[in-house]
Amino acid sequence: MSFFEWRGQDLLLVCHLQPKASKDEIVGLHGDALKIRITAPPVEGKANSHLVRFLASAFAVTRKDVEIVSGELNRHKRVCIHGPLTVPAVIESMMRS
Repeated sequence: MSFFEWRGQDLLLVCHLQPKASKDEIVGLHGDALKIRITAPPVEGKANSHLVRFLASAFAVTRKDVEIVSGELNRHKRVCIHGPLTVPAVIESMMRS
C-alpha cells in the first residue's frame, strides 16, 4: 500500500501525525504513511484543525478542501485534498520513488 492515491482530481493521503512538535513540517515516510509534524497539542481537536490549516497551505487550497476522512481521534489519519493546486516538493519526490 502506498501513502497516497489519486481519485480523479482529489489526492488521498495516509498520514502519521506527530503533535506538539517544534515546528510544522512534512518529514517523510513512517512505514506506509506520510509523517507530518505539527506544533499543536492533541487536545480538543486542536491538532486536527492545525493539520487542516497546514495541509491547505501546503497544497494551495482552502481549508474546506481538506477533509479528514478517518482517524480524527488517532495519530494515523486518512486525509483527502480536494483538487490540490500544487504538491509540495517533498511529497512529489516520494510519489516518484
